[in-house]
Amino acid sequence: MRWKSWQIAASLSVCVLACLTSGASAQEKPWTVLFDGKSLDGWEKVGNEKSVWEVKDGAIQGSGPASMLVSTQGPYKNFRYRAEIMINDKGNSGLYFRTTRKPGFSDGYEAQIDSTHTDPIRTGSLYGFNHVYKQLVKPDTWFTYELEVRDDVWRGRNMTRIKITVDGNELYEYLDFEKTFKSGHFAFQQHDPGSKVSIRKVEVLPLAD
Repeated sequence: MRWKSWQIAASLSVCVLACLTSGASAQEKPWTVLFDGKSLDGWEKVGNEKSVWEVKDGAIQGSGPASMLVSTQGPYKNFRYRAEIMINDKGNSGLYFRTTRKPGFSDGYEAQIDSTHTDPIRTGSLYGFNHVYKQLVKPDTWFTYELEVRDDVWRGRNMTRIKITVDGNELYEYLDFEKTFKSGHFAFQQHDPGSKVSIRKVEVLPLAD
């Protein structure tokens, strides 16, 4: 069949409109900024009062005795989440998700933050579930942690998918058939007095249930 020029133009117009509509739809779901780069508004310390959480040079910095810094926004269930993080040499921290508003170290999933600590479980690990022992990030170096978390069904079984990415490299997708933690808040861990963690550009994109 031979197409006339007006038919070709009409077809191209439909394609352009579809692309523009798709782009507009994607823009309707912006990422939510959880850290404003200037203050700890929307965050709360839980744990040892002598631990320190402060903002310096546009980043949250944790030091001192053990504690958690919890986002007051939420709870979140299905989402994409990302942050830029730096840990000192011999330091240890954790990026928590689906945790409680007053968490301890065992409440919620923890994406490990550890380059050279005596604990051999390194950055990229889903602590207690799937461990990485290779050093992926050097200490005192900024890196990007990204998560995608959502409840799903696999071969007729309900489970939670947890995809972990470090500096743009997808490491794995862990399937938690126990659905250990249902929903909750985000938090960062201050593990011990020798650890110093820095955090910036913390964002979340909620996903449909």
